Parts: sequence; C-alpha cells; structure tokens
Amino acid sequence: MKIENIEFFYLSMPEVNNSVDGSQDALLVRVTSGDHVGYGECEASPLTSISAYVCPLSHGACRPVKDTVLGEIIEKPEDIHRLRNKLHLNSMDLLQAPHTFSGIEMALWDLMGKKYNEPVWSLLGYKEVFPKLAYFSVLFGDNPDITYMRARDAKKLGFKAVKFGWGPIGKLNSKTDAEHFIAAREGFGEENYVMVDVGQIFIDDVEKASERVDILEKINATWLEEPFHAYEYDSFKNLKSKCKRLRIASGEGCHNTYMAKNLMKYGQIDFVQIDCGRIGGIGPAKEIVDFAIKNNVTYVNHTFTSHLALSASMQPFSGVEDFFISEYPGNPMKLATEITVNSIDKDKNGYIKIPDGPGLGVDINLPSLKKYLRNVEISIDSNTIFQSSEL
Repeated sequence: MKIENIEFFYLSMPEVNNSVDGSQDALLVRVTSGDHVGYGECEASPLTSISAYVCPLSHGACRPVKDTVLGEIIEKPEDIHRLRNKLHLNSMDLLQAPHTFSGIEMALWDLMGKKYNEPVWSLLGYKEVFPKLAYFSVLFGDNPDITYMRARDAKKLGFKAVKFGWGPIGKLNSKTDAEHFIAAREGFGEENYVMVDVGQIFIDDVEKASERVDILEKINATWLEEPFHAYEYDSFKNLKSKCKRLRIASGEGCHNTYMAKNLMKYGQIDFVQIDCGRIGGIGPAKEIVDFAIKNNVTYVNHTFTSHLALSASMQPFSGVEDFFISEYPGNPMKLATEITVNSIDKDKNGYIKIPDGPGLGVDINLPSLKKYLRNVEISIDSNTIFQSSEL
C-alpha cells in the first residue's frame, strides 16, 4: 500500500477555555491508500501539529513530518516501525514531530487492519484479548462537595473505579486536598478503586508531595498519579520510598519510549501510563507494554477524549490479562462523543472490551463533525502550504 494522502482536520468546540479538559478540541488524521482509509487522533495542539507536518525544511535533521511518510509503501507492521525510525532521524530537532506522527501512526494501523480484515490487536501479535476494568476519569470539583457529588454520580453510573484529577489539588494546602480525597472516597464507596491525579503540580518537590501520602493511604487510594514532571526520576524514586501502601503512577507526559523506560527504571514507578497520541503511536506503546512486563510494572492507557483514541489506547495492552484496568473518559465534550458512530461501552460489572472489527474497530461520524471543523490555511510568501480538506 502506498501512502497517497494524509489529511488533518482541526475540530473544536465553539468556545475553548483554560480548563485542563483535553476534549475541547481534536486533531483527526485521515490516511488514504487506494480504496483503503484509516483514521487516527493526535493528542496535542492541533494547529501546532499541522504545522509540524507541513513546515519548510530547516535542515537535514529538522524536516517536515510529511517528508517521512507521504508516498511510502507499507505492507506489514514492520513498515510502520521503519517509518518511526526514519522520523527520528529526519525530524529529531522538530519537537512536535512525535505528536504529529502519533495520529498518523494510529491511522496507518487502522488502514492496515482494514486491508487485511484484522483488528489492530491481532496485527500486534495477540491471539486473544481480555476485558479491562474501566475507571471513570473526571476532574476534581472546585470544592469537596462537588467532588463528592461527582464520585457519587460515577458510582450511580455503575463504575467500579474512578480517578479524580487536577482541579484545586496542590494549589492551596494539604488540609484542603485531604478534604477532597476524603470526599472522593466517601462518595464512591469503600469497596471500589479510587485513584488521584495531581497533574505534575509539585514539579520536583518531594516534601510537598509527601504531605499527601498519609491521607491517600488512609483512604486506600490505588495510586498517586503524576506528582512530578515526567523526567524527574529522582523525585519519583524518593517519594516512593516514603510510601507504605500507596503506589505511584506516571507516563502520560512521555513523548518517546526512552522517557517511559527511564521512569520505570530510575523513577521506579508502579504504573506506567502511556498516551498513544503523544508517544508516537500504537507501536511505541506496545514496546512499553513489553518492557513493563519484564520490569514488573503495570501498564495503563491514558486517554481523555474520543472513543477513537480510547480504542487506539487499548490495543497495545489488550492481550495482557494482568494489565487489568483502563482509563475511560468520564464527561468529555460533545465534540469527543461525536467523533465516532459506535462507542466502547462498559458492561454491568464495569468492564469494557476492545472492538474486534477490522483496524481500530470504530467508525468515524463524518457528518456530525462538520460543525466543529476549523478552516485552516497556512501560507508562506503567498504560497499555500496547507489548506483544510473537506470532511
């Protein structure tokens, strides 16, 4: 199959605010080869990622992403891996390249799966897949009462696991944070999983992060996620030494496999969380799955947007029974829910199963997306180097 065309669609809600809700906009990627079409989604700034695809050549190690992929031939999974290695050499100084390539790479797997009438997980080498316990991913409320209500709502929806993130945590004091943690546990019930994500708020301050350990252990939190920047390996290691039962999670901020492996080796994290829309796609994520198995670390997907991204994020670890839990977007914006026709729904026990259809197993709802499409034109010296395509 020759990669004949790659199109980017910048989709956005009518209004975007400065909350950390990543479902307010999206960058949909469409790759075409003859009669075959594949879709992917970048988890990054849409316009910046488009620019990385079309930007002029700066020098030999700073080439536009299109120079790596457009016109290439792919027939087997190894060809996608080959393009990834080629990108590393061609665009090593183009820092947005991994994000841009992530959506393209997803679409290539989707394309290949549709050509061979196989799900992506089968192309990755899995013979069977296992259901995952879906954890409802939602933001902390502005006050503990709102956090409590959100936890109660998640329980009413039938979820057995919930993760609260960001919000006011770490911005005031440990006492206020403790009130939120207690509210989350009380609202969700003692018998269920509760996880906490603090969005790198402590940067590298182990002392401040450790002030939250006792209360998190008291409420039996499963993990504390992203207390520090993803490259603060010593901080992760030092915080872990202060924990008795609490486990540490991180990885969504990794933009390549080396960062994720170093987090496991030197940061000694317990859960590694990978976003296929950031790390370079499905192939690199599968590499981290294999590394995690060898290093006794539990792999978890990261996703907060559409079910296209959810399906892609589940593919790399779908065939590993011990990696039992999956992030599930809790209250995404309407844009995210309308990207696909079909969805990945949990069963009565709170589990989700990866689609078994060809490729990523989800269909794109093109008519519903037209109202979200932003028209983008990028020009240099009056020459247009990018123009939005028609959906």
